[in-house]
Amino acid sequence: MSEDELIIVANRLPVEAVTGPTGEVTWKVSPGGLVAAVEPSLKGRQGVWIGWNGHYETPGESTLPPIPETADNRDYRIAEVPLKRQDVELYYDGFSNSALWPLYHDAIATPIYHRNEFDAYRRANMLFAQAAARAAAPGATVWVHDYQLQLVPAMLRSLRPDLRIGFFLHIPFPAPDLFLQLPWRRAIVLGILGADLVGFQTTGGARNFLAVTERLLGWPAKSNIVEVPGAHGGRRESKVGAFAVSVDVDRLDRLARSPETANRAQQLRKDLGSPRTILLGVDRLDYTKGIDVRLRAYTELLEEKRLDPAETVLVQVATPSRENVDEYQRIRDDVELIVGHANGSLGRIGAPAIHYVRDSLPIEELMALYQAADIMLVTPLRDGMNLVAKEYVASRINDDGALVLSEFTGAAREMPQSWLVNPYDMDGVKEAIVAAANAGHDEKRRRMRAMRAHLLKHDVQRWAAEFIDQLTTTTET
Repeated sequence: MSEDELIIVANRLPVEAVTGPTGEVTWKVSPGGLVAAVEPSLKGRQGVWIGWNGHYETPGESTLPPIPETADNRDYRIAEVPLKRQDVELYYDGFSNSALWPLYHDAIATPIYHRNEFDAYRRANMLFAQAAARAAAPGATVWVHDYQLQLVPAMLRSLRPDLRIGFFLHIPFPAPDLFLQLPWRRAIVLGILGADLVGFQTTGGARNFLAVTERLLGWPAKSNIVEVPGAHGGRRESKVGAFAVSVDVDRLDRLARSPETANRAQQLRKDLGSPRTILLGVDRLDYTKGIDVRLRAYTELLEEKRLDPAETVLVQVATPSRENVDEYQRIRDDVELIVGHANGSLGRIGAPAIHYVRDSLPIEELMALYQAADIMLVTPLRDGMNLVAKEYVASRINDDGALVLSEFTGAAREMPQSWLVNPYDMDGVKEAIVAAANAGHDEKRRRMRAMRAHLLKHDVQRWAAEFIDQLTTTTET
């Protein structure tokens, strides 16, 4: 292994095992924004992706087939971190998604803090750090990702002080007064500061982290650089910055321009009854995504006759997520109740008001849906970036379509030409949907062209290159 190889450390691998109807197990690309954003950074270079394979460690030999070394034209290798069922329940379902996730999303749901779950989080982070320490060549670059692994940078530095370590948080970092309620706040901040470069989606997230560092540790930043005490009385620098994650625009553009995508998009419109207006939502089934907000807004517009159910269709794709966590079960039940009510009272035989798909769809099918949709609804209550909004814009090769976008996403700062909404304001969401539906061709074209121009200049390759370039040029003092 050479020094120029890149080590990616993330909770999940970029592939996951899927069991077919006859019991056969195959590997497919993992769903989610992190894999879509990070994997392009490894294109054309050797490296290692370290993560959990999504299955529990059991005594005896694994029943899973080996992961193909070159699947999907991968140049990099994969190293699995084995986790036991109890560890996953406490570290992932517990501390990561019952404490950190709601806390970092403005406590939309009440965070739950348990000491045994944080202990499991610490143990799991050490397993990831040890795996990275084994895989990395002397002086190699390691890029650690997201909220599940915030202790890894400091742990890895203690194991391998020769490494260049970066950390990127894909979700929001909360305001100081909110973050400071976390019982293990000091351990988390010190864990992150083990990195030479710490990245956030927005300048607001970076500012919040620097404010927490000064209040909690008494270490003020100078030009976004925190001096961290090191071993033997030395000091080193940890740089903090904002790096807005993006999508692989070239790949999405090629998919959007393919005859297969165009044909599938036409078929989807036909299957949906060839309506005048198709609205689309694509999300993980998560309580932060505001799925219930848009469904209620749409239902009210149909009831008020401001949208014609004979000419308007809403498609909602909801990917199942973290279904062992109570809050996720609640949002699933709420969404299905809203869909059932709308279809029962407003739909017709063969023509439901809402087409609800609770499944994970391949990118090829999503691109066809994006092209078929006249209006994309992206209404999270809080989101670090939201790559679905960017995927939709990348798909609109004819500069048409409309994007209704929550103000509380990182994407809103990059695409102000969308119809921005406050998802807590139901009437405001309704007005934006109606405005987007009634906007003229020229207005839609002007807005979409501006968003596409920005996206073409700020794609995922630029995001990764800027982060890695800054990481590899940081110097120790």
